[in-house]
Amino acid sequence: MDVGWEDFGWERLADGVGRRRLPVWDATTGLIAGEDRVLMYDTGSTLREGAELRTQAQGLMAGRRVTHIALSHPHFDHVLGTAAFSGTEVYGAVGVADLMRRDRDAIRGSAVRHGVLATDAAEAVDVLVVPQHLVCGEWTLDLGGRQVLLANVGPGHSGHDLAVLVPGDPEVVFCGDLVEESGEPQAGPDAIPSRWPAALDRLLSLGGEDAVYVPGHGAVVDATFVRAQRDMLAARFGVS
Repeated sequence: MDVGWEDFGWERLADGVGRRRLPVWDATTGLIAGEDRVLMYDTGSTLREGAELRTQAQGLMAGRRVTHIALSHPHFDHVLGTAAFSGTEVYGAVGVADLMRRDRDAIRGSAVRHGVLATDAAEAVDVLVVPQHLVCGEWTLDLGGRQVLLANVGPGHSGHDLAVLVPGDPEVVFCGDLVEESGEPQAGPDAIPSRWPAALDRLLSLGGEDAVYVPGHGAVVDATFVRAQRDMLAARFGVS
């Protein structure tokens, strides 16, 4: 299952668990394989990028296709590749589906402002896939021989932040943009700064001291990094 991760430009994190740092915005996408099903965490910034991720995932999984997708939050660089994965079950934090339907033009506009070609952004938004399964609290997803926990730990970076905990040795926590390593955490107009530190407290409660924490952008970090970023955000936004 783990043969060839690096050959595809992916980083192996644990048995059957890996991630790729995508070009341009250094956004993370994650892949978690069970015996029967395969979960992808975030899908990239365009349909072309999503199709590339789909092909790579099938190569890594010996031809098995992605069956489930979890979207960390509704920003363009994490969701616009979803339509490249036909027939998948898509999960997101409660409220995110309505927001994505309502704010399609805003998602397209954000993509273009950040450098996505207007035609690529329009194409992806025209077939934008919103989650069918909405997580309020926690949702245990059975992939066959492996259970993962989808956790609505926000709001923080956005109003709808979904993390994924993969039990094992080590435990792996996909954090979305609640944690960023390759730059300062970005607080856009949909961020909820007053509740961001508490969201990181919930991430730390999920993973504990020995987990591998995978940020939405940047290199893998540990609990000490997450705690330091939590304290920095609390000071930056004037919350405890």
